[in-house]
Amino acid sequence: MIGFLLALTAAVPLVAQEVRRLPAEDARQGVASGDGALFAIDNRAIARIDPASGRLLARWEGDPAHFKHLNSCIVRARALICAGSNYPDLPMASRIETFDARTLAHRDTREMGEGHGSLTWVDWHEGAWWACYANYDGRGGQPGRDHRQTTLVRYDMRFREAARWTFPESVLDRFAPRSSSGGAWGDDGLLYVTGHDRPELYALRIPASGTVLEHVATIALPTDGQAIGWDAARSRMLWSIERKTHELVLSKVPSVTP
Repeated sequence: MIGFLLALTAAVPLVAQEVRRLPAEDARQGVASGDGALFAIDNRAIARIDPASGRLLARWEGDPAHFKHLNSCIVRARALICAGSNYPDLPMASRIETFDARTLAHRDTREMGEGHGSLTWVDWHEGAWWACYANYDGRGGQPGRDHRQTTLVRYDMRFREAARWTFPESVLDRFAPRSSSGGAWGDDGLLYVTGHDRPELYALRIPASGTVLEHVATIALPTDGQAIGWDAARSRMLWSIERKTHELVLSKVPSVTP
């Protein structure tokens, strides 16, 4: 009965209501919120933006020889922590890059190496690091893998792997032929993820047993996939990007019944 209710809930999309838009030339990969600012993320550039006026406060651009493909960032303890990869090169390799959230000065690179796929997002939740590794059907995909190998990994605070999960078919079907581009834990204890293209947000739960995430709900977004970030100051307010128009978009996400 519980499984039937979960499937029914996941099949009926909820709708996130758009609140505002801000232009941001670097809004091509994702957005982060925190430390009193918004951050627009591109492959090898980050812009710190005043959320009230939309004014550019600082901008960093990296050497393409090192910064191949930034995917997403989070703000933690005045640091901007970003997931990066060597996409579309093979074999897939991943990095976590750390920047000063105020000045955008680059602080550190953590090599995540090869293995699970291409690192697209990372988050901190309940004393652990959570990282999503994308796999693709086409360009950037590794032979013998496809979007079905997209993997969520939980690490301890020292990045030692503790557990891993795959995504349910109902979400993988929406990812295809790409993968998950964004993800962030909600204050309701659910994990919210986006794909690469579809204007949808998927609420997921860690299962009590087993290694496949549970699909709780699908929420329609006003933007297409890519990396997301909860607003640091307001509950249930989510930032996403409109890649085609280079805009940061704020939406009110409806509550989801776990």
